[in-house]
Amino acid sequence: MPELSMPTHLRFVCFLLFLQLVAESKPQSICPKLFSCGNLRNLSFPFTNNNLSRPECGLYSLACGATPYPKIALGQHQYEVLITVEQLMLLFDPLLDKYLRKRSCNVFHRGISIPSSPSISFEFGLTTMFYKCNRTSNVGFHKIDDYFRGYKSYNSCEGFSLYYSEEDNRTLPGGGLPAECSAVRLPFNRTSNASDLFGKLNSSILIGWKLSESCVECHYKGGRCLTDGDNAFHCEEDAGKNEPTKVILILVAASAIGVAILVLMLLCIGRYFFSQISMEFLKTQDERNIEAFLKSNGSLYPKRYSYLEIKRMTNSFRNKLGEGGYSFVYKGKLPSGAFVAVKLLKEAKGGGEEFINEVASISRTSHINIVSLLGFCFEGDKRALLYEFMPNGSLEKFIYDGRVKIDRQLGWSTLHKIAIGIARGLEYLHRGCRTQILHFDIKPHNILLDEDFCPKISDFGLAKLHTTKESFVSITGARGTIGYVAPEVACRHFGVVSHKADVYSFGMMVLEMVGGRRNVEKDVDRSSEIYFPHWIYSRIELDKELGLKGITNEEDKEYARKMIMVGFWCIHVDPSIRPSISKALEMLDSSVNSLPFPPKPYLYSSASTEANSSTIH
Repeated sequence: MPELSMPTHLRFVCFLLFLQLVAESKPQSICPKLFSCGNLRNLSFPFTNNNLSRPECGLYSLACGATPYPKIALGQHQYEVLITVEQLMLLFDPLLDKYLRKRSCNVFHRGISIPSSPSISFEFGLTTMFYKCNRTSNVGFHKIDDYFRGYKSYNSCEGFSLYYSEEDNRTLPGGGLPAECSAVRLPFNRTSNASDLFGKLNSSILIGWKLSESCVECHYKGGRCLTDGDNAFHCEEDAGKNEPTKVILILVAASAIGVAILVLMLLCIGRYFFSQISMEFLKTQDERNIEAFLKSNGSLYPKRYSYLEIKRMTNSFRNKLGEGGYSFVYKGKLPSGAFVAVKLLKEAKGGGEEFINEVASISRTSHINIVSLLGFCFEGDKRALLYEFMPNGSLEKFIYDGRVKIDRQLGWSTLHKIAIGIARGLEYLHRGCRTQILHFDIKPHNILLDEDFCPKISDFGLAKLHTTKESFVSITGARGTIGYVAPEVACRHFGVVSHKADVYSFGMMVLEMVGGRRNVEKDVDRSSEIYFPHWIYSRIELDKELGLKGITNEEDKEYARKMIMVGFWCIHVDPSIRPSISKALEMLDSSVNSLPFPPKPYLYSSASTEANSSTIH
């Protein structure tokens, strides 16, 4: 019968349990085994609470009453302590963060400098060394360039040049640094996609520490770890204490072995562990913005999924439904069996603004003509949104099909119902919510159709939440897609930006639904037909036959004329003349004979078909 052996990791667990039993047998110490400090839990030696009167309880004192995070002084700098995990600590440097926000070269005077001692030593994760060389004189500077051959350089700071490497463990040539140069260590994200140096720097610092065996033994004997004048270790013991018992000696030896094992494990899995910690804790400011938003709106947003769950439900992103400017859309399946559309963001834009906009906007909605947000994923740089699955996809594939020469894919009755549904969805956004939501990107691509061709407005990445008490909204820069952007959004000369911007986009889209083509189309038989609104207006103005595909009876003709009339009222260049979306909805429900004839549009587009697919931010 083969001999049964205990797995290594189980032996280690048993060993730790043994240490715990031994520890419980020793006399109680005046120092707490564990203590809490602000948001931190289960802290122990070498740290202590600054409220304790006995300094021997720790090598470093934490200011637990500081806000928003406890603070610690290490070396010449003071840091905020964000989190502790085993023998790792994540620190935040507020002054370094201030310099990074201002893109100030003072960053490179604010290096990490935590002196080690005979009692404790430190290691740094996710940092790199910068070599700062004064260039007050050009004499011999080419020699410095030669010395740092193969390194990257940064020369935009006054008075000095920087040299650094993005490679791990790159060593300098022998002979020491040139006299004009000094070294400064800074947090650095080698995997960042930032295009400039400041974008790769971070204000969060990951440190690991290791206590010396002498200090561990001294501490568990009730002594105090000190450094004498010769920078050698010294244990100051309490003269009133009895000699250590045999049990305590066993504990000291076992603790030293345990520390050695932990250090060995840390060295073996260091790279992997640091990368995992960085994904979880070393967040950029953009990620902090999103986390803060999610926490402050916890009762509003739907279920949060992990990235692993997203991969499982999409079968590792196997079934791609479509692609937008900043996202891919995949078909997925929930554990319940329901299908979903998973929108995976390619990259964060504007501090995660698009992600926040979409979650914040759509979480406030509940309407048959607004797509439902079923869940989301926010994990490091992985961001995804889960929507109800729309079997018929987007509206654009039904109105831009150039293969359809005689008939159209959707009948006029269906097109009219779709226009009404979209208008009802916009009316809800503008008037039905406690906070008015302006979409700013209404176009066929963002209108999804269910199995019954009921339209649902989607993609709230450019949306703006706006109080209904104000008549206009302030935005920075133009937003939307060329060909659908209201004139006042692109140029304030045309008026203030308000809900009428969505009305303009709606009108342009309705005219494309009528024409079965883009409003600007080069591939036409006559140059007069390049801009569809101009061409169709001249036909209704002269009361000519519309010349549109699929009109087979008077009812079809009425639907078409009504959508044309409403579309022209909505695209008027003056926002004060445009109807509200509620009025446009009323006009779509009215008889065509009761509609006032629209004024001639005088802002004609000269953009190309390709430009229509470009998005303005």
